[in-house]
Amino acid sequence: MFENLSERLEKSLKLLRGEGKINEVNIAETLKEVRRALLDADVNYNTAKEFITKVKEESIGQNVIKSLKPGQLMIKIVHDELSKLMGGTASEINIKGSPAIILMSGLQGSGKTTFSGKLANMLKTKKGKNPLLVSCDIYRPAAIEQLKVLGEQIDVKVYSENENKNPIKIAQNAVKYAKEYGHDLVIIDTAGRLAVDSEMMDEIENIKSAINPQEILFVVDSMTGQDAVNTAKEFNNRLDFSGVILTKLDGDTRGGAAISIRAVVNKPIKFVGTGEKMDAIDVFHPERMADRILGMGDIVSLVEKAQEQYDEEEARKLQKKIAKNKFDFNDFLSQINQIKKMGNFKELAGMIPGLGKAIKNMDFDDNTFKSIEAIIYSMSSLERENPEIINGTRRKRIAMGSGTEIADVNRLLKQFDQTKQMMKMITNNKKANKRR
Repeated sequence: MFENLSERLEKSLKLLRGEGKINEVNIAETLKEVRRALLDADVNYNTAKEFITKVKEESIGQNVIKSLKPGQLMIKIVHDELSKLMGGTASEINIKGSPAIILMSGLQGSGKTTFSGKLANMLKTKKGKNPLLVSCDIYRPAAIEQLKVLGEQIDVKVYSENENKNPIKIAQNAVKYAKEYGHDLVIIDTAGRLAVDSEMMDEIENIKSAINPQEILFVVDSMTGQDAVNTAKEFNNRLDFSGVILTKLDGDTRGGAAISIRAVVNKPIKFVGTGEKMDAIDVFHPERMADRILGMGDIVSLVEKAQEQYDEEEARKLQKKIAKNKFDFNDFLSQINQIKKMGNFKELAGMIPGLGKAIKNMDFDDNTFKSIEAIIYSMSSLERENPEIINGTRRKRIAMGSGTEIADVNRLLKQFDQTKQMMKMITNNKKANKRR
C-alpha cells in the first residue's frame, strides 16, 4: 500500500537544498515532483493542485532551524497538510439509538457485504453491541447466503426474507425484529450494481427514508482509484452519506482514493479494510496514514493491535515461566499464534519506521510461520516441554515429520535459544530496576 507514492515523495523531498529560509526558488523543483507523485498515485487533479498551493503557502518564508535540514522541515509541512487533506482526525461512528441503524451503500464488488460482517464483528467485540445483519439485496441470491455464512463465522444473527422482493419492507421488518428480540444495532446490506443507475439510487433513497438510519456508509474499493472518487460523488449527491469505508487497502493500490475522497465529497473516511479475515478492519486515522505514506511507519496502530491480543493472565504465567527458565516450545507456539492474530505480517512490519522500505521486495503471506509450526507440531510433547533433549537423532525425525531439512530444525532451535535468552535478560533487567 502506497509504496510507489512513498518512494516518489521521499525522492522529491530530498531535492530541497540550501539553508536559512525556504523560498520560491529552492522549493520549485520539490513541489513539481510532489505534484507529479500525487498525480501518478491517481490523486484527483484539483485536489493535488490545491494541496501543492497549501504546502507552498505554508512553506515559503519558514526559517530552517540549525538542527534541521530544509527537506526535513518540508517533510513536516507535507505530513501536516496530508493529514488535513484526509480529514485531520479520526471520525467516530454513531451507534446511539434503539436500535442504532447503519445503512451500507456502494457498487457491486466493492466488498460491501463482507465489510458489513466485519463491522458487525468489530462493534460486537469492541463496543459490546448485539448486532443484527440484514440482507436487502433481492437481486443477488448469493448475497443473502454470503451474509449468512459471515454471520455464522462471527456468531451474529442474520435477518432475511427470501420470498419478499420489496427491500424497503424487508428493512422495516428487520428493524421491528431487532426491537422485539433485543438487538441494539442493525446493519443493512443493500444491493449494489456494476455501475450507478437511477433505479438503484431510487431504491436506496427509499430505504433511507423508511428507516431513518443514524449512519449511511459508502463502501468503495480503493483499488479503483479516481473512479472510486467519482462514484462517491454521485452517491453523496443522492444519499448525503455520513462516512466512507475504503476496502482492499492491503492490495496493490496507488492510494489516490484515500487521499482525494475526503476533499472531493467532504465526508470522513471512517474505516478501512486491510485483508480478507473478519477482524481485518481498522479505524481510519488520517495522521497515521500520513505517517505511513511518508515512510514514517505507524507504531501507535501496531501497539493497539498488540494490545488487542494481549492476555494479562497469560502474560503473568509466561513471565513466571521465563523467570524459572521454563519457557518451552508450547509457549513459543502460543506467541506465534498471537502474532498471527494481529494480521498480515508484512503490513505489521511496515508499521515499524524504516522497516517497510527494507522489506518491500520480500514475500510474506499467511504461511510465513507455516514451516516453524510444522517443525514444532512434529515434536513430541516431551520434546516441546524439554527442548534441550532434542539430539541429532530426534532432529532427523522431526525434519522428516515436518517435511523440512535438518538445517531448518537446527535454525529454529537456535532462534528458540536466542529468544529464550533475550526474554530472560529482559525479565532480569525489570527485576533489577524494581530493586533500585
